[in-house]
Amino acid sequence: MKTRLASILQQAITALQTQGELPEDLAPVIKIENTRDASHGDYASNVAMMLAKPAKKNPRQIAQALIDALPDNDFVDKVDIAGPGFINFFLNPLSQHAVIPQILEQTNSFGKTNIANGKKVQVEFVSANPTGPLHVGHGRGAAYGATVSNLLGAIGYDVHREYYVNDAGRQMDILATSVWLRYLEACGENITFPSNGYKGGYVADIANNLKEVHDENLHANVADVFAGITADELDGGDKEQHIDALISRAQQLLGADTYRVVFDAALNSMLGDIRSDLEGFGVHYDDWFSERSLMDNGAIETAIEKLKASGHMYQKEGAWWFKSTEFGDEKDRVVIRDNGQTTYFASDIAYHLHTLERGYDILDIWGSDHHGYVPRVKAALQAMGADPERMKVLLVQFAVLYKNGKKMQMSTRSGQFVTLKNLREEIGSDAARYFYVMRKAEQHMDFDLDLATSQSNENPLFYVQYAHARVCSVMRLLAKKGLTYSAENGLKHLDKLTETPEVNLIDTLNRYPEKLLQAAQQYEPHQLCHYLRDLATQFHSYYNAHKFIIDDIEHMQARLALINATKQVIHNGLTLLGVKAPESM
Repeated sequence: MKTRLASILQQAITALQTQGELPEDLAPVIKIENTRDASHGDYASNVAMMLAKPAKKNPRQIAQALIDALPDNDFVDKVDIAGPGFINFFLNPLSQHAVIPQILEQTNSFGKTNIANGKKVQVEFVSANPTGPLHVGHGRGAAYGATVSNLLGAIGYDVHREYYVNDAGRQMDILATSVWLRYLEACGENITFPSNGYKGGYVADIANNLKEVHDENLHANVADVFAGITADELDGGDKEQHIDALISRAQQLLGADTYRVVFDAALNSMLGDIRSDLEGFGVHYDDWFSERSLMDNGAIETAIEKLKASGHMYQKEGAWWFKSTEFGDEKDRVVIRDNGQTTYFASDIAYHLHTLERGYDILDIWGSDHHGYVPRVKAALQAMGADPERMKVLLVQFAVLYKNGKKMQMSTRSGQFVTLKNLREEIGSDAARYFYVMRKAEQHMDFDLDLATSQSNENPLFYVQYAHARVCSVMRLLAKKGLTYSAENGLKHLDKLTETPEVNLIDTLNRYPEKLLQAAQQYEPHQLCHYLRDLATQFHSYYNAHKFIIDDIEHMQARLALINATKQVIHNGLTLLGVKAPESM
């Protein structure tokens, strides 16, 4: 409806320009807003006030001229002027009913548009280091990223969903070394496990599997493993130096090929778990992109050479630095360490350059702790001659889990955490997906497990799903009574839908395409959650106040058409959120 109102206003402006009443070079952006007070109509526009200054006329005078120039139409009952020059539209109530046949005809496509016209965008999300199972903190990024991807696809983007696998670098070496040390324990060795190693039970599980597959062929003498190794933190040493020394010793004793066997066993096991967890959570990717591939195909070297050629790199104390301070960063950043190894930063800038070169705009979804990382990656893209505006980063706060009123702790390194799999088993994927996205992603979130599992109106997901199930129950009762639903007959008698709950429900249905577009363009799935809650509220009010299976067949069929349209919109919205629409509860 907003589009239709904007169209007739534009026609009026063009007519006034042709008549010389308005300057020909004016091209205002016409905004149509819902009114807050029904006495002011259904919709309002401030376009007359926007035109006043360039046209050098009183805004109320312009408003009246626009009203007089509006083309004939069948959906506006009355138009008036309010305040300094607002144009208020009062709609023909029956024109709002047109949404019902539109929904029933378009079914799953209702609300979707092609406004993005197939523009390519890559959404990269979760991408947790494969050093442990996904925990509930990662779950919020997974639900948010998957839903934003769905929303963008619903408005015409060509969306590529990608998981960037950090399968190179120090953290993976720490995991591989942790697995190997547990393997040595499985071989009967007595190990003092490093304080900075990964301690979760999954590490021992991988090690035990290694023992089954390779027997003791990966064994080394413990004395050789720890000989001359820098002391750990508990022994008055440095935990970082201690674990790094153990990594080097593992690589030395095993040799490159055998060390890779341990490394890949750890990597493949964790990636398999992560894939399984995300698939079970309804999160699917088009590609799992390997960081190691950037090294193998020379992409990192190419990116570094571009930075050097740009004059934004310099050498200091044996390391190569990027002059990120020239782009507003607080300090310059190391790209190549003094030992010749490239940093995570080098891999990241190569990855983003590679993505742009593949023809995608970039939408990264990162944890809020990466806030300071955003400008330096953009700075590197700019230095390499790429357009940094093609990269957008959305930050997601980790969720804090509560059960029985108590906060649950999470720590990947210590192995004490609640996994995403645990959460799914506890409350189900539907509740987890919905609760994760029903607030702004950048807002702190307290995840209440007790609320998520409650079957009450206080549980927002239950309340929405129950509305869908209630419509299905009406249709089952209809069949039980030996009656049939005829959408064709119902659509012929929509003029009978004049009760206040019916009008309110129809008005809410009309707002769905607008809310879907806003949620997608603003990357805010919570807007869709709020809309569905409003729609469910309108339906439940209608359900509680009126019967649908009545003696007046024409009115009954009209009501059935309305509630089936409502069911379809709830289904469409929940599907975009990655949530099921149950037929019974």
